[in-house]
Amino acid sequence: MVWRGYTMESECIFCRIVDGEIPAVRVYEDGEHLAFLDTNPRSEGHVLAIPKEHIKTIDELGDEQTAKLFIVVKRIAESLKQKMGVKGYNIVSNNGEIAGQVIPHVHIHIVPRYEGQRSSAGFELAFPVDAKAKRKVEESIEK
Repeated sequence: MVWRGYTMESECIFCRIVDGEIPAVRVYEDGEHLAFLDTNPRSEGHVLAIPKEHIKTIDELGDEQTAKLFIVVKRIAESLKQKMGVKGYNIVSNNGEIAGQVIPHVHIHIVPRYEGQRSSAGFELAFPVDAKAKRKVEESIEK
């Protein structure tokens, strides 16, 4: 099946990150999961958590896989609060092209929110991150 130009798992950007073919700032890793900084962050410390296994959408995950993935998401959120002074966060996952999923591999966005970023718009409101801020985050959160 072709999805936005992807014809097989070997072309999946996230699978290539898991395999070490594409660099990423890894912030968490275990045998089944990987979490890394988003390259196009909506806020300082924006992290993506993924299963290492190539699974396209959340509904294709088994119940145990879903539970384990969200335990990872919770750990990341706790770490962001402790290490970066995050006041809140958004947890978002787009599933399917119609929902805005660009990479056909399950991924959960953990988007930190800081003082002054309060908004009723939630995830849709983007707070651009400049290169200096991205470096600061990478240095403080990289494992």
